[in-house]
Amino acid sequence: MAEPPIVSWEGLGLQQGGGWLFGAPPTDGMDLHICPRDRLALIGRNGAGKTTLLRLIAGEIEGDRGLRKTRPGTNIVLLEQDPDFSAYATLMDFALTGTNAPERHEVEAIAGQLGIAMDTPSASASGGERRRAALARALAQDPDLLLLDEPTNHLDLAAIEWLESWLERYRGAFMVISHDRTFLKRLTRATLWLDRGNLRRKEVGFGGYEAWEEAAYAEEARNADRLDARLKLEAHWLERGVTARRKRNQGRLAKLWEMRAARASMINPAGTAKLQLASDGEFKSKSVIVAAGISKTYGTRAIIKPFSLRIQRGDRIGLVGSNGAGKTTLLNMLTGELAPDTGSVTLAQTLSGVMIDQQRKLLDPQKSVREVLAEGGDWIDVRGVRKHVAGYLKDFLFDPSVIDAKIGTFSGGERSRILLAREFARTSNLLVLDEPTNDLDLETLDLLQEVISDYEGTVLIVSHDRDFLDRTVTVTLGLDGSGTVDIVAGGYEDWQKQRQERRAIAEKKVAKVAIAPPPTAPPAGKKLTYKDQRDYEILPARIEELDALIANGEAALADPALYSKDPDKFARISKSIDLARAEKDVSEGRWLELAEMVEG
Repeated sequence: MAEPPIVSWEGLGLQQGGGWLFGAPPTDGMDLHICPRDRLALIGRNGAGKTTLLRLIAGEIEGDRGLRKTRPGTNIVLLEQDPDFSAYATLMDFALTGTNAPERHEVEAIAGQLGIAMDTPSASASGGERRRAALARALAQDPDLLLLDEPTNHLDLAAIEWLESWLERYRGAFMVISHDRTFLKRLTRATLWLDRGNLRRKEVGFGGYEAWEEAAYAEEARNADRLDARLKLEAHWLERGVTARRKRNQGRLAKLWEMRAARASMINPAGTAKLQLASDGEFKSKSVIVAAGISKTYGTRAIIKPFSLRIQRGDRIGLVGSNGAGKTTLLNMLTGELAPDTGSVTLAQTLSGVMIDQQRKLLDPQKSVREVLAEGGDWIDVRGVRKHVAGYLKDFLFDPSVIDAKIGTFSGGERSRILLAREFARTSNLLVLDEPTNDLDLETLDLLQEVISDYEGTVLIVSHDRDFLDRTVTVTLGLDGSGTVDIVAGGYEDWQKQRQERRAIAEKKVAKVAIAPPPTAPPAGKKLTYKDQRDYEILPARIEELDALIANGEAALADPALYSKDPDKFARISKSIDLARAEKDVSEGRWLELAEMVEG
């Protein structure tokens, strides 16, 4: 028998801005029931009231209609999208407050796993540090119900994967608002759809949401036809537009697969771009950025090891990796903003770029949409084509009636959409996007995917949004923090597959190099065998040799003429690098295991 709800709203209704946000009379209001093991995705267009609904569930605000019920003793914790740190000197000061303030050691345990220093001053903390601190505060409270508002914003891949693992083990209930499709697909088991003031529930995770939505709109369209009320349905052109966009995007995805296949033919199995194609006149004329043997070192750490790539006109290049792996450094070198320590970067003379970064400034809240987009006029030049502002707004999912509304009246996600509309109108042939998906909703992400697909120039994207990269880029530059840059035709999942294949090679290499796989950890104090002791002593030197082999090989491959002069040598060096990396991975794992045994 199903367990009784831990939180319920019956007949919920809320007024906002002179009207009803949801649950308007003469309806009976919205009903909502959350059970102890629920894993819920809360979906709805921007402005539908998703964040407001979380606050109602948490008891932070009261409804204008309905009754809220909670099981006695239920601990409800809300992770806000943008919590206020201004009253707290350090991140720890923030984390130790709240209705159910956690103990310091509980916060420190979670913060340690997230890799955040809680003594960091709040005023100088980055968005990622604040997000980690807010997570530590929320998770340390041992909630029965966890309400998560865009939890992956400003997190890198390592932190996102850690949070996914934590939530998979979590024994309570959670409800999450997120633009991260991969996150939602992996974790949710039921979906709440907030749509035009009504709340629907279906016992399918986010993976089944789009099919459910399509079916619901199709049924609504049939009913409208039968009732001869098409005008009423067309008042909701936005929702219909999103559905149509998804269908058009299927064609764009097919085009993306073709582009990836073409790009794969230019990348060898070792993940190195074939610069020999420079001899081809047509290919050379299409090149917009040519990086030859570039590297960057800070102190003794190699941020980017020797790396070569030719970027063509029309390429969509994704840069992915954890914070500190070197994504921004590589991006700045590719765009000419930062000089490499070795090698060279050549930019096409006609290159004209537009940069949209993760620190984008807020638009002036006192200005109108018309002023922001068209300097107060009726027309806007969109990459050389004149369009009426009202029509251009529809392209970015706005009702044209908002043309004279003040920026300050829009939500954060809507402001981001206006900013994207302004930036994409500029004439350019290079678009650089640094974390463009932060603070965007799912519909805007669909739109951004569409605009990037139709963009005729070259696109460089730094992002932690795995699904967005899979839907958008033709080539992924994967950085694992070692300084090595993997070049993969495809998106994030393709990079992950390559890494898995490399691990498989490493396992095969174990037998060839006669290094035993890491044993299960023995009890503390157990003596090393003769072989253990020998491996412990000789592996550090072997790892240094492998590092040297890899560095020398990468330096050799950085020669743009190598392949054309001696393709067999090029292939041998590429294979030797791959094998050296595989052996190094195994050797490091083996030595670390032995070191733990020695310390034990």
